[in-house]
Amino acid sequence: MHSFRSEPILWIHVAGLATLPVFLVLCLFFLSVGEPFLPVWMELFLVAAIGILPLLWMQLRRPFYIFALLGIALKPENLTERQRKILCLINTKVNRILALVAAVLSVWVLWQLYQIAPLVANSAKFLPQWRSVALLFAGLAFLGSNLFLQIPVSVMRVLVTNDTEFAGIEPLSLEKIKQDFTILGVRVNQIVPRLLESLFRINTDS
Repeated sequence: MHSFRSEPILWIHVAGLATLPVFLVLCLFFLSVGEPFLPVWMELFLVAAIGILPLLWMQLRRPFYIFALLGIALKPENLTERQRKILCLINTKVNRILALVAAVLSVWVLWQLYQIAPLVANSAKFLPQWRSVALLFAGLAFLGSNLFLQIPVSVMRVLVTNDTEFAGIEPLSLEKIKQDFTILGVRVNQIVPRLLESLFRINTDS
């Protein structure tokens, strides 16, 4: 019997952490554009509100449906029993606490970026020095970074679950999945090709 850790989508989401530095660099770049015209706390609040609050609200209220990728989502009715068990681990109090911790960490990172932004201002001189527009783009870049932090954090919680605990989990019903999760993207019958699934199973089971 294959381990639940052989689900390819779990590792694909964890691999998303690799894009985190890219979005943080973009955020830093936009924070360096123009001269501040608002108090520091107000600029930070604006960027944080765009970059953190939507995702945090989603993770606390209706967590992201992890069987989705790049605008497509596996139809809930096509989920296996094991996949429905995995969703049980996503929608837990522990994951909500982890989401809050990740949000606090993101605020600290944003403060560090804001502090060093003036040091890279020369790199953004070729752009129009419109501070308000730059703050909007900084917020969107920060939103991207938080997306690729929050989702992997929730998935890693699944990966550290022991097999005994997982075996005792009751699979979520189709109605609960549709009710409790934010399902984004066009719904399809399959996301990961069967060949790729087989390769993941071989690597994780070996």
